[in-house]
Amino acid sequence: MVLKLLFTNGWEMICWNLQIPFLKERMLKNTTRISIAVVLIVSCSTLGSCATATQKNQLKLNEAVVHNNRGFDYCQTGQYDRAISDFGKAIKMNPQLAPAYNNRGAAYLYKGQYDQAISDLSRAIEINPRLAHAYNNRGWAHIQKWQYAQAISDFSKTIEIDPGFVEAYFYRAVGYFLAGEYEKSLLDVTRAQQLGYQIPDDFLLDVIKATRALSL
Repeated sequence: MVLKLLFTNGWEMICWNLQIPFLKERMLKNTTRISIAVVLIVSCSTLGSCATATQKNQLKLNEAVVHNNRGFDYCQTGQYDRAISDFGKAIKMNPQLAPAYNNRGAAYLYKGQYDQAISDLSRAIEINPRLAHAYNNRGWAHIQKWQYAQAISDFSKTIEIDPGFVEAYFYRAVGYFLAGEYEKSLLDVTRAQQLGYQIPDDFLLDVIKATRALSL
């Protein structure tokens, strides 16, 4: 996906690819594996009459985790339709599994299905308001829909929850730039650099150029 920007101050149209390389790398980091709490049912090879309701429920929750983790693996190899299917199964088995909603939202985002992505990511946030990755992913969905104020808000929330989420400073800088707030963009670029993030050269040059134009 290439975002084409036409500046009103007479600059030529500029094209950035906002998915490669940095969106893809972050997207995969934003899918989540979950460790499984194994429950043993003594003397039962399958769920039967000897399994209590609590044990059956725990096995169902464990199976949800298995589907989530397999979906995560599918995401790693670009098999997003299969990933979405497994995340859906995980959600059906455990509707409160916030990482599965986050992960399915990330897969939808990769497929360019931004409304579905925002829906899933918003649900992940409802379940776990401290899930920084969900805010970050939803911010990118808003970027792709040209909803810059919402994107900036989501990236800001990512930083509030996890100040060490260094990429979020860069992502917010992109949001600020697209919204025409060049000085704020430069501040976030500087902060990201101070934290060790490598800013793409073309974006850095555009921010510098736009900021200097404000003083002319």
